[in-house]
Amino acid sequence: MRLLIGLVAMGMSLGVETAVAAEPRTIRVGILGVDTSHAVAFTELLNDPKAAEDLAHCRVVAAYPPGSPDIKSSVERVAGYTETLRKGGVEIVDSVEELLSKVDAVLLEANDGRVHLKLAQAVIASKKPCFIDKPLAGSLADAVEIFSAAKRGGTPIFTSSSLRYTEGAQKLRRGELGMVLGCDTFSPCSLEPTHPDLFWYGIHGVESLFTVLGPGCESVTRTSTADTDFVVGQWKDGRIGSFRGTRTGAHGYGGTAFTAKGAESLGPYGGYRPLVVEIVQYFRTGKPPVSAEESMEIYAFMEAADESKRRGGAPVKVADVLEAARNKGR
Repeated sequence: MRLLIGLVAMGMSLGVETAVAAEPRTIRVGILGVDTSHAVAFTELLNDPKAAEDLAHCRVVAAYPPGSPDIKSSVERVAGYTETLRKGGVEIVDSVEELLSKVDAVLLEANDGRVHLKLAQAVIASKKPCFIDKPLAGSLADAVEIFSAAKRGGTPIFTSSSLRYTEGAQKLRRGELGMVLGCDTFSPCSLEPTHPDLFWYGIHGVESLFTVLGPGCESVTRTSTADTDFVVGQWKDGRIGSFRGTRTGAHGYGGTAFTAKGAESLGPYGGYRPLVVEIVQYFRTGKPPVSAEESMEIYAFMEAADESKRRGGAPVKVADVLEAARNKGR
């Protein structure tokens, strides 16, 4: 009888140990920069005690908040968003180094792309996976250097607008709605004097365009007025893609893809959750869902659009601006 009780107890003990061992490890996430609504929105999704499995076991535990004194939106937001995170149980720390000592992965959320290279270099040196929110950088040269540093350090970087994960755009990317022959997208395109024109907000519509058409854009032309930007890209296979950036009227996000089966809408914006799901998967696997090459081409497209504007709407080759950015970083 004693032997039987002992065996039962042993089995129960092993069962408990097995259950504990099977419990997924929680990924501790740190936020660098608290001057964007994304910092709060992403935290709410990740720290939800009722989060579904695709977001579970990934929690924001610390944040380092400094903003940028010469960007009005940063100055106005950082204090309020920092207090919101503090009240939600996120520890507010005093340095990048302190943050990195407390976390397993990083959300680089600083709204000022000009500080991203320095911050990203610190994260890369720590060997922790890092998602860099838009704008990836304050210049194409910095964007190229971020990916070069990540490659040298063996720490892949992930960057993306949430518009990439609009349901219709993803279906088109996967070929579920027919062969894509061309695409027109649109989004708000407010300007920030400290950044290249499209980096600040036009990135949303440009990311949608590349989601549908994929990389391979060769040349870019841009027409610009006070209220509107219109950018046309020609892909190496002959397809044409366009982006319309708006600064007046009722703003929206969307577009139309032209397929072998007919015109298809990219569909309504799906919010932040689909992007955060991809971020969590990246933190779990270390494998970014968007290649460095595609992300660099997106920013080169936007830099080429700026150069086209400077040249009065003349076509600019994407490869040329990429080469110039690489040379500048050397």
